[in-house]
Amino acid sequence: MAPNPAVGKRTVILVGFSVIFLAAAAAVVFSLGSWNAPAAVRGLQNPVPATESAVDEGMFVYSQHCKGCHGENGDGKGERAGELAVMPSDFTDARQMSHLSDGELFWKITHGRRPMPAFGDKLTETQRWQVVDYIRTFAKPAH
Repeated sequence: MAPNPAVGKRTVILVGFSVIFLAAAAAVVFSLGSWNAPAAVRGLQNPVPATESAVDEGMFVYSQHCKGCHGENGDGKGERAGELAVMPSDFTDARQMSHLSDGELFWKITHGRRPMPAFGDKLTETQRWQVVDYIRTFAKPAH
């Protein structure tokens, strides 16, 4: 009995789709993994003191670039949050925020990670540090 060319072609197509599906699934899993800043930036100190002026400037930048996803109150419930594959960070979670240094927050703002864009080329270094100052105002100390 001779092999059926149609069956062979279907098998090749199914294998091709399977490979594409597995590659896409692996990419999603990889992108949803932990988002850790390099150890070298953890110790970076914020050179912009959290003065009223710096926090106000950070609030202005946050309202333009961050509020849509992270929310007006920094709780990760912005108007666009529901459209994202990864929920935005909740800056009001004091426990979570206490584990992140200013350097780590600055690095994440600078480099981004899908779906969050990188702001290294959109904001000045001072603006990024001011946003860190402002983000810190959301977390209420744990009692």
